[in-house]
Amino acid sequence: MPIVDHATKLITCKLVYYGPGRSGKTTNLTHLHGALPTNQVGELTSLATRRDRTLFFDYLPVDLGTVGAYRVRFQLYTVPGQPYYRAIRQLVLQGADGIAFVADSQRHRWDDNLESLQDMHANLADHGVDVRDLPVVMQYNKQDLPSSLAADVAELSAALNFRSVPEFSADALHGNGVFDTLRSLGMRVLRRLGADDGSGAVKRTPLDVNATRATPLVTDAIVAHAATPLVTESLVPMGASA
Repeated sequence: MPIVDHATKLITCKLVYYGPGRSGKTTNLTHLHGALPTNQVGELTSLATRRDRTLFFDYLPVDLGTVGAYRVRFQLYTVPGQPYYRAIRQLVLQGADGIAFVADSQRHRWDDNLESLQDMHANLADHGVDVRDLPVVMQYNKQDLPSSLAADVAELSAALNFRSVPEFSADALHGNGVFDTLRSLGMRVLRRLGADDGSGAVKRTPLDVNATRATPLVTDAIVAHAATPLVTESLVPMGASA
């Protein structure tokens, strides 16, 4: 659910990058954070477990438009993909305004993609959210690999994109498809906000008036529910996919 600060005329929306472990979610966020103008992004923060991590940062785009008189800020999150972090995924997914599902194009990860997509639907259902009502885009990462190792976009689309949502071929390690994915998801979220009453005015209820960040609540909950110790740290961009 968007958080509206009427004093500053700012709407904060939560975008979650979902997918199996090591599909490229972390790579997407680290590339975005390193490439976006520094005056538009906040600090890249990591909540690290022993085997995986959750990343987030604020992004205040200047080129995606506004909702009425309100500017929009996005908070971008990743989720840990390993099956045993389901509780953390549920917490991060709570209140999401849009989801980018990052699939791993490698053929041996086929079942992992399907299981992660089913997990996403189940977690949304637990929160009382119908995925058909939520902006979602698909990204097929690691398309730079040879066809002997990676399924092509048509194969992945037939298996995963049964709702015919926007989809993008990507090589997140080198940035290909990364901005296209974010822009498409951001625009879909903005259209959904602006369509609420036909005028572009924000009249969603209930709203957290004058709240400016949802991040501390989410991070505190993750730390409280983590099965393994978590470390909060600033993260420098790295090349490894997650």
